[in-house]
Amino acid sequence: MKHIYFLIAVLSAGVLAGCGSSADRGEVVGVPARAFRAEVPYGMVYVPSGSFLMGQTDQDVTFAQIAQTKQVTIPAFFMDQTEITNSQYRQFVNWVRDSIAIVNYLNDPKYYITPKGATAPTVSAGGKQYINWEYVRRNPIWSAARKGQQDNRQKLQAMYYQGDDRVFDRDEIDVRLIKYNYSVMELREAANNKYDKTKKRSDFIMRDTVAIYPDTLVWLSDFSYAANEPMVEGYFSHPSFRDYPVVGVTWRQAKAFTVWRTRYNEAYKDSRRLAKRAPYDLPTEEEFEYAARGGRIGTDYPWGGPYIKNAKGCLLANFKPGRGNYSDDGGTYTVKVRSYFPNDFGLYNMAGNVAEWTSSAYDASASTFVNDLAPTFHYDAKAKDPEVMKRKVVRGGSWKDIGYFLQNSSRAYEYQDTAKSYIGFRCVTKFQGRDLLDRR
Repeated sequence: MKHIYFLIAVLSAGVLAGCGSSADRGEVVGVPARAFRAEVPYGMVYVPSGSFLMGQTDQDVTFAQIAQTKQVTIPAFFMDQTEITNSQYRQFVNWVRDSIAIVNYLNDPKYYITPKGATAPTVSAGGKQYINWEYVRRNPIWSAARKGQQDNRQKLQAMYYQGDDRVFDRDEIDVRLIKYNYSVMELREAANNKYDKTKKRSDFIMRDTVAIYPDTLVWLSDFSYAANEPMVEGYFSHPSFRDYPVVGVTWRQAKAFTVWRTRYNEAYKDSRRLAKRAPYDLPTEEEFEYAARGGRIGTDYPWGGPYIKNAKGCLLANFKPGRGNYSDDGGTYTVKVRSYFPNDFGLYNMAGNVAEWTSSAYDASASTFVNDLAPTFHYDAKAKDPEVMKRKVVRGGSWKDIGYFLQNSSRAYEYQDTAKSYIGFRCVTKFQGRDLLDRR
């Protein structure tokens, strides 16, 4: 019996030692880690990992031969359930606008946070002042009617159009001033040059400054002799369009949004001492096609089947029906991002409404040389690069396209500095950890 009691005592001690004892007993137990729990980010859906046959499933009516079939495997990721809306993109624009106003024009200590241990507002290592966004939320800087903020209007006059640029002497923000500065590591470039001893870490950091306000004039420049002035004047700014997809954004602006969204989320995680998730990004074209198919095999459209109407004769997406009856599908231009039925992954408008930017550089023969595991063809074009290197893959078809371009396999491209009234975007973020469907 003594041996039995001894065994029980040893086991008890082991259980206690493994249940969070803080004493260092000289054992390798790993480093302390922030709390982490796998969760679906707000507004996104989980896309499980899987393999699919990427490429043409129907006749190649353009004879382009740029969507050849290839079996590829895609790791799990999260994707925005809808296209990014005007309201969501305006949050980005307003954040950048307010940051510029506070740092460059107001110069008021009330808008800054004093980090613990400091005696005055400080500047971070990156050169950005720590803005007290909670104070900004309670005291909007553009509301001069609020008590104590009357002097803001005078300080912010330089952010409005000046002189002959004014219309009826209205105070309108000069959108050319709303620029976002960011830097990201080019990991692929670093991997390709890791044995080059002449390279420094700074050689692999891409820095960019992007004017982020959408080009609202695309509604006129995209269509000759079309009376689209009401869309120019109200599509991005009027509240009736808040839940419509943002358009008039270039690939660089969409990329800047993903960087801001990552940093915005990281700031929230830091304030609550939580582990950060993977950065937000644009989907690769392979991820987009995989997500669009919704787990279905060999189908032409995200809803499955070879037809663009259901059994009741109702059109299933926003595109250009027939010979140009734009309104026949329920929307003359774009429609709200939650229109029509989602596909089997719960994703809305993976075909139609607006075509969408991807992170992939365009090459007509990309399917022949990309890997079959998490494939991508990526290139960050510089300003001095030739135009052919600045082509980015666009997927999904849009409200002004015929039905053929809504097919899952359809590929197109546009130049990264070009904005269109029919191109928007949505974000993805990689899943970290084991597959949510893996319960073993």
